[in-house]
Amino acid sequence: MENLNYLNMKYTTLIICSLLIGSCTSEKSGEKTAAPDELALHIDSTVNPGDDFFLFANGKWFKQNPIPASEAYNGLWKTIQDTINASVRQICESAASANDATGSFKQKIGDFFYSGMDTVTVEKNGIGALAEEFKIIDEVKDISSLMKAAARSHIISGAPLFGFYIGQDDKLSDKYAIFISQGGLGLPNRDYYFDTDDRSKKLRAQYKELLRNFYSLSGKDETSAAKSSAAVYALEESLAKASRKLEALRDPEKNYNKMSFNGLKNSYPSLDWNMFMKEVHISNPDTVIAGQPEFLAELNKQIKSVSLETWKDYLRFHLVKGLAGYLDNKTYIQFFSFYSTALRGIEEPKPRWKRVVEETNHSLGELIAQVYVDEYLPKGTKEKLVEIGNAIKEEFSIRIKKLDWMSDATKEKALAKLNTMIFKVGYPDKWKDMSAVSIQKENYVKNIIAANEWQWNYMVNKYGKPVDRTEWEMHPQTYNAYYNPSNNEIVVPGCNIIVPGYERVLADDAILYSIVGGSTFGHEITHGFDDQGSKYDDKGNLNNWWTTEDSIKFYSKTRMIVEQYNNYVVVDSLRINGEATQGENIADLGES
Repeated sequence: MENLNYLNMKYTTLIICSLLIGSCTSEKSGEKTAAPDELALHIDSTVNPGDDFFLFANGKWFKQNPIPASEAYNGLWKTIQDTINASVRQICESAASANDATGSFKQKIGDFFYSGMDTVTVEKNGIGALAEEFKIIDEVKDISSLMKAAARSHIISGAPLFGFYIGQDDKLSDKYAIFISQGGLGLPNRDYYFDTDDRSKKLRAQYKELLRNFYSLSGKDETSAAKSSAAVYALEESLAKASRKLEALRDPEKNYNKMSFNGLKNSYPSLDWNMFMKEVHISNPDTVIAGQPEFLAELNKQIKSVSLETWKDYLRFHLVKGLAGYLDNKTYIQFFSFYSTALRGIEEPKPRWKRVVEETNHSLGELIAQVYVDEYLPKGTKEKLVEIGNAIKEEFSIRIKKLDWMSDATKEKALAKLNTMIFKVGYPDKWKDMSAVSIQKENYVKNIIAANEWQWNYMVNKYGKPVDRTEWEMHPQTYNAYYNPSNNEIVVPGCNIIVPGYERVLADDAILYSIVGGSTFGHEITHGFDDQGSKYDDKGNLNNWWTTEDSIKFYSKTRMIVEQYNNYVVVDSLRINGEATQGENIADLGES
């Protein structure tokens, strides 16, 4: 899964506007007058096109449409997402004002939305809404109860200690596997703990301040709060030191370390794996895939050497960190100020209704989707997306055949992978059953927890069962797309067909092919052949299908892309990490 390159999408916005507006005419006194060229209207002539063509072509538009204080960017992606959010808001408000039967999906949507908008109750409950969850942490008295509390947090809030999920085995794509990986950090990744530039130093100071403030607001005196924050930060720093860099996480072979469950217990005996598996509802685990064994070795050491009181402080912080957005405003702002403002430059929170709409859509998206598809998605969406996808696939096939550096042997296998690539478009043929999730009006954060529990149980219930290759990991109203290497599939949700001004009808083919063809299908198909996707075969298994010579040629070309992006300065002295972003960079190149 991924975010589309929004800079490219912004540029596409201007092209589309020119198509939509530039082709219109107006009649006055019997004369037809062509509408102004929208593309020309956006040109910033103060910019030399040889220095920055993007700003030359689009600069005036950006000056007229500054990034809102509550957003990280502006452009086509945001424009379309706002359109989708407006539709979802209508669905939520309609459900909230109705009187549907308890247990119906509209009752759940309405009550979830209502509980989020009920700020009086949210403020009254405050952080005390998590009293039952804090009690589990307070009762930690040994490593077994520590693992129990961590398991509970995995289910309802975040991923303390390590990452954990159930997914398709990279080398046996017809089987679900248990994946355990590095994780448990409060900062985005290991580099934030060790980079020496001024921005990183400032962020570390701000993060330590967040920790101190959190423990102060939790009832500790100033001295105790400082002591707890220092101890938790030192713990995370030790885990970060044992973590791999972002670029190292891009190698699926090196991150595939399969072992028996008994092997896991024997290798990291200080961690009570039996307790954790029991609490996360995994029965009779046979094998696990340990992404980064050196991280687990460090965690195995820290679990015994660090005091239980520090671990409890650590769990309390990570519990609230994952749920702060659904608590009282004081708690929310405390975490927003660091994770949104300091880290991402977002100056102020979104309006309450936007935040609640987005969370209702995230938590109950499978239910909202059923209304969205019926009432908001243009008719013929699925058929048109299939048509566009097949056309792009054919063009991609032609390009593979014309490659002058790839041998016939590798081309044959590349074409086999392309030809067997599955397209899931529009919306799924069957919906997930969310009847087990119970939603009430009275408590917003408890509704969040209930939805998180349902999603967790849905995931772990896959273990030991046949892989369902019909499953979708996105909703039709999610403006995004993804390539899944284990299924060799592309998933393009229906809302990708939306074009401003054509919200409930299909736009002209010229417009649709320009925006959905390259930037979506072309981009995602290319992911099947980027530095990671290229390591999976047509069956979705991690399996080298390249000749040695072609592999060397391929990686010499990807190295040039890495070096190109390494030289891009984002702001001041901050540069793009071309190694970490090369998958998206390759896909962006492939879509053009």
